[in-house]
This record gives sequence, C-alpha cells and structure tokens, in this order.
Amino acid sequence: MRRSRIAGFLASLALAAGTALAGATAAQGAPTAVSGDYVALGDSYSSGVGAGSYISSSGDCKRSTKAFPQLWAAAHSPSAFHFTACSGARTSDVLAGQLGPLGSSTGLVSLTVGGNDAGFADVMTTCVLQSDSACLSRIATAKAYVDSTLPGRLDSVYSAIRDRAPNARVVVLGYPRFYKLGTSCLGLSETKRKAINDASDHLNAAIAKRVADHGFTFGDVRPPFTGHEICSGSSWLHSVNWLNIGDSYHPTAAGQSGGYLPVLDSAA
Repeated sequence: MRRSRIAGFLASLALAAGTALAGATAAQGAPTAVSGDYVALGDSYSSGVGAGSYISSSGDCKRSTKAFPQLWAAAHSPSAFHFTACSGARTSDVLAGQLGPLGSSTGLVSLTVGGNDAGFADVMTTCVLQSDSACLSRIATAKAYVDSTLPGRLDSVYSAIRDRAPNARVVVLGYPRFYKLGTSCLGLSETKRKAINDASDHLNAAIAKRVADHGFTFGDVRPPFTGHEICSGSSWLHSVNWLNIGDSYHPTAAGQSGGYLPVLDSAA
C-alpha cells in the first residue's frame, strides 16, 4: 500500500474510532429512558410507608416521594408514571382500585402485595405483645393461609394485570427478612425473630412460585437487606414505633433507595 493511502487509511480508522467512542460516551451520559408507561401497584412497601415525605394528595395511601417507584421514575423518565400503590392494600384492593392506568401502552408494572392478605399487621401485633407460643401459633395460621388461599388471590391479580397490560414487563417484588439473628438486641425473643424471618421466607417462596408460573419477574429484596435488618445496627427497617405505629416494620427511606430500588433497576 502506498504511503499516502496508508496515511488516509489510518486517518479513516482514527475518525471512525473517535466517532464510536463519542457515541458510546454520549449513550453512557444520557438519561436512561424506558419505552411505555410505568405503573406502580401494591401495598405500603410500594407506597413508601415509613419513608416519610408523603404526597399530600395521596391521603391515607401514604405515597412517598422517597418510595422506590418514585425514585425509579425520576431516574428513567418513562412516557408516563402512574402511582396507585396504597398503604394497607390487599389483593382485593389492587383488583378493585389500582388497575385503572394499565393499558396497551404500559411498558413496566411493579407490585408488592400478599403480606396484608396473610395478616401481616396482626402477626406483628401478636408477636410484639404476646408470648412466644402465641406468636408461633399466629404465624402458623398465617403460613396455612399462604399455602391454601393466597396463591389463588395472587393468580387473580397477576392475570388481571396481564389482561390489561399485555405488553408490559411485570416485576413483583418480595419482602425482606426483618431481623438479624444471633445478636444481642432489645425487644422480641430470638424465638420470635426467627419465626418471623421464616414466615417472610415462606411468603416470598409462595409469591415467587406464582410469579414464575405467570411468566413475570420476581424481585428478591432479601440480599440487599442482608446486614440492614432490625438488630443489625444499620437497619433499613423501622422497629416498633410507638409514636407512629404505622411505620413499624416498614422500610426507611434508606431501605427504599438501597433495598428496593436496585432490585427494580436490575429486573426492569
């Protein structure tokens, strides 16, 4: 190859490489957008109870600006963002009042639901106020419900979501384990703490099974919450809060941003 042609060839390579590098840099620096609308459904773990900074118009649903759906929408700029998750919601509440925004333009749906159906609040009240045996008995009742009744209720919700949003990626997130075990910690006995953690695992397993059968994605939040349970010294969960009892056993703002948000990021 003649010297002039070699010089021209090298110049062309340099220009092409520079253009590709510039394009890659621009792509990395640009905000990440998603195709379609994002709809956030579910209970208090999605609405952000415990994170503070509640949106006044959300009333008793207590939707927080620090909840993981709000944080995800702010970072990814979906075509539209619909936040219908509500504190205390059960599967029947999701079906009755949260599915309105779903449609063919929905690109992503996130959901947490099932804990209230299984009697989450009553389980925790029993375990905090009553004996070890009463706590274990109430947990056994909750597990029996999770085995016998909850799968059908989850099926109804998941089928309704798919019917209304046929093009959406659906991410169903689970619940964390509440306690770090084997540590010296005021409050509940080790027996109660272990039983509560086991109940969370039991619930997550049931949800994950139904999620897989519907072809959805299960977001397991237990790994990022490990080391940040109650009694860890760096908890992302509220313990019993007698001044604001509704915050008890819900993620803090750090739990929303450090526990739930990365899981949705990975799954979406």
